[in-house]
Amino acid sequence: MSHITIKNNPSLEGMAEIIHDITFSDGSEGKGEKQSELKLQIINPWWDRVNGDTPSYPLVVFVQGSGWTFPNVWMEVPQLCELVKKGYVVATITHRNCNEGYPFPACLKDVKTAIRFLRCNGREYGIDTEKIGIWGTSSGGNLALLTALTIGDERYVTDEYKEYSDKVDYCIACFPPTDLVESMKDENFNSDLKSNFLALSGGHIDENMSVLREMSPYHIVMDMINEKRDVKLPPFLIAHGDSDRLIPYNQGKKMYDALMELNAKADMVTVEGADHEGTFWSREILDIIFDFIENWR
Repeated sequence: MSHITIKNNPSLEGMAEIIHDITFSDGSEGKGEKQSELKLQIINPWWDRVNGDTPSYPLVVFVQGSGWTFPNVWMEVPQLCELVKKGYVVATITHRNCNEGYPFPACLKDVKTAIRFLRCNGREYGIDTEKIGIWGTSSGGNLALLTALTIGDERYVTDEYKEYSDKVDYCIACFPPTDLVESMKDENFNSDLKSNFLALSGGHIDENMSVLREMSPYHIVMDMINEKRDVKLPPFLIAHGDSDRLIPYNQGKKMYDALMELNAKADMVTVEGADHEGTFWSREILDIIFDFIENWR
């Protein structure tokens, strides 16, 4: 290359940075003593913190699927960085592991605590705390749906940042488990996940499968319908592969149908021939998800 001269980038437009291992919970809730701290990772549009004004970007909270164990917060970072370059802050969050003695609702409480922490500390990270959405995959999609369906529910509030809201403005759930009761009764359903259902239920699944029912977004919506509850829910996007061998496609479809029956705002994308993770992902599905997020910006 010959000698060229280019202009500088004072606004740092198009650049991103990662702020890693931010503690959002001391992990003590539920056991009465300090456990392992819970940390999240923030991907920011890069700005000049010394000479620049503090920006205010919409936030996307991302929950990676893990079978309700311990999410790999780095798995989707390359894709999430694309959102950051569009002017979003993204926080990839974790939660307590059901197989380490933390039954439900520990994982859901952790997701909500992370949202409240981010709302509390929004200015430090350039977050517009009035514009927060949630996106999850697999068990993370389950937790995203539960978060959106139980906004303000006191059962899932901890002492950490409890004065802040857990409200989200939209919810995206990719290949989510939505009816754990149906899955538990299915003889062909994944045995490892059934083992996690037992751990989530505190080591004992009662006759009514009450914990699994509480964890099932489909049943929550059906209860709203049957009880004729007047609820205001955020908009939803459900995406599911119709060849998913881990979480059957029907789990996403029945959730979408229930939301439509409730007259909630909901869209669904069927990914033809897609299995769980892997072949589900494409440029097309990412563009659909990003467009949905942009619509609620």
